[in-house]
Amino acid sequence: MDQIPQAKAASIVNWRSWLPLRALSGWQPRDLNGDLIAGLTLAAIAIPEQMATARLGGFAPEVGFFAFVAGSVAFALFGANRHLSAGADSTITPLFAGSLALLATSGSPHYLALAAMLALMVGLIVTLSGVFRLGWIADLLSVPVTTGFLAGIAVHIIVSQMPGLLGLPSESGETLRRISEIAGSLHLTNPWSLGLGLGVFAIVFCSEWISARIPGALIGMVLATLAVVVFGLRDRGVEVLGALPNGLPRAYLPEAGLDDVQALVPLALLISIVVMVQTAATSRSFVPQQGDPDVNRDFVGVGAGSIAAGLLGAFAVNASPPRTAIVSQSGGRSQLSGLIAAAIVLALGAFGGGLLANVPQAALAGVLMFVAQHILRWKVFASVYQQAPVEFMLILVTMAAIVVLPIETGVAVGIGLSLLHGIWSATRTLPIELEQVPGTSVWWPPGKPTAGEQLPGVLVAAFQAPLSFVNADRFKRGLCDLIDARNETVKLVVLEASNIVEIDYTAAQALIDTILHCRKAGAVFAIARLESLRAQAALARFGIADLIGPQRIFHSVDAAIKSLGPGKQQQQEQDGVP
Repeated sequence: MDQIPQAKAASIVNWRSWLPLRALSGWQPRDLNGDLIAGLTLAAIAIPEQMATARLGGFAPEVGFFAFVAGSVAFALFGANRHLSAGADSTITPLFAGSLALLATSGSPHYLALAAMLALMVGLIVTLSGVFRLGWIADLLSVPVTTGFLAGIAVHIIVSQMPGLLGLPSESGETLRRISEIAGSLHLTNPWSLGLGLGVFAIVFCSEWISARIPGALIGMVLATLAVVVFGLRDRGVEVLGALPNGLPRAYLPEAGLDDVQALVPLALLISIVVMVQTAATSRSFVPQQGDPDVNRDFVGVGAGSIAAGLLGAFAVNASPPRTAIVSQSGGRSQLSGLIAAAIVLALGAFGGGLLANVPQAALAGVLMFVAQHILRWKVFASVYQQAPVEFMLILVTMAAIVVLPIETGVAVGIGLSLLHGIWSATRTLPIELEQVPGTSVWWPPGKPTAGEQLPGVLVAAFQAPLSFVNADRFKRGLCDLIDARNETVKLVVLEASNIVEIDYTAAQALIDTILHCRKAGAVFAIARLESLRAQAALARFGIADLIGPQRIFHSVDAAIKSLGPGKQQQQEQDGVP
């Protein structure tokens, strides 16, 4: 039999890697016990959380159930990570809820249609990002900016849930104005609602402290519901959910016009970036004995979850780090645990709506209050403050932007700050002169405890960043200053280029100017340890390799000095070598 050509074989392997149910591959019957326990635990955690998140976005509780079912089933079909849980998420819900409220009345049919259309758009963007392997997008947000973003979201959650916790009428509008109105209404606080909410918060907090596998939110909601029934708290002004309509979700295309779609595009892009960042972080944090995480494949799974949620009339879904941790810690072996949890949640939504009639709104507020404090990364706050005060300012600015500005604008500001910080870091790089470690052929930046040596007539310099338009001028001026500082005594300049992984057009022109300046100073210019294939291709493409000469590009600094040192140069000049 003829062998399959290599390229064709590679394409077959690549196609198989995208087949559905990869997260269930290799499942064995002995895994059922672990998946069953993990599925039951996940359902116990997800039921109150999905209800609370739906309420946070202005949706009926059953819509949160549909989002969880859609996210769980779609990820089991198309995702790669065996533990990751996808569903309604409190990180992105405030993002789109606030923006959608500007386009339609919260809870209205138009609002629900916009949310479903937004879910389809987010799902399509995230899915295509996975198909085209754009996982690097997840690295656009730095840790300080992400921390500030989550802190701002936490403030939004707390402000939105304070009326429910205190038994006050719900508020809308800008965050600062809502805080002011809540403060002015504190004298109207319902003590029963406040007690229920704080009680649920305390139960969830203590349960989490003892073990994340304890369904504290479910326990708290059951106890709060019993308190409402036993003590007749509805007659004391405690608001409850009321009976939910029983039934299965129905698939349909959301009715949204072209104008609506155009208005949702910026919001869809912002939410997609946040979803990809959180999905990548979750995927990389929980890799259950399966090698490296497949972030791109997990993008496809979470994106498919949002598409399915949109078709069921729900909202965009996201990967959940806490729920994923629950599956991992409960002994889950595959995505069967997520399917079991989805089946339980679906059954509750289809047949158990009456069981939720007396759930107090304050209990859901207590759950969300716990979620809000949970996403505040206090340890990161303290660590960044102590170790990187400048980056701590990024946390504060991002947090303030999310709180004060419209939330989607605040997210855009956070992304912009993250990118600007990365560019600013690259612009601060300057060429440094290396010294030879005594008794070795190693050239190293000057520093303690061992003093390095310099060779007469030789300047070895390094640039520890990619060469691009943002630092090209600093590179040129810095290296020319090092050459001029030698007072025309330098005869050989070696650029140690191991950290130069890229050279763009602007930087190439700066490098050419530096080489010409070096020659005017009477020195020979050489490059050593240019390991990046992209940088090597740039040297050839911009004509720099020909300008330097192939004989002056070396694998090591030591080889360059041995070949082109001052003594060798005189010999080459006598032999007529340019």
